[in-house]
Amino acid sequence: MDQIQQFLPFILIFVVMYFFMIRPQMQKAKKEKKFAEELKKGDRIVTKSGLHGKVFDFSEKNNAVIIETGSGKLTYDRSAISLEMSQKLNQPVTDKK
Repeated sequence: MDQIQQFLPFILIFVVMYFFMIRPQMQKAKKEKKFAEELKKGDRIVTKSGLHGKVFDFSEKNNAVIIETGSGKLTYDRSAISLEMSQKLNQPVTDKK
């Protein structure tokens, strides 16, 4: 019983780290992966570097997305598309008074 009490603080620290750090990161990664897989032509997106554009086509060979912008077409990796910023871009605008 004494040995268990010695390791109890370490076990509790690991459990707290799992629920407050590791698990949320895993859920966020899963959401981003699902978002990247569900992209379709015509979706308005924002990359993690801040480039705004519209999905023009997909390159399955390179696992990339061809984005149409005001200055032309660019190819970006699917992982470079930001889930949070793309969702904010596609939200309806509400008036704040």
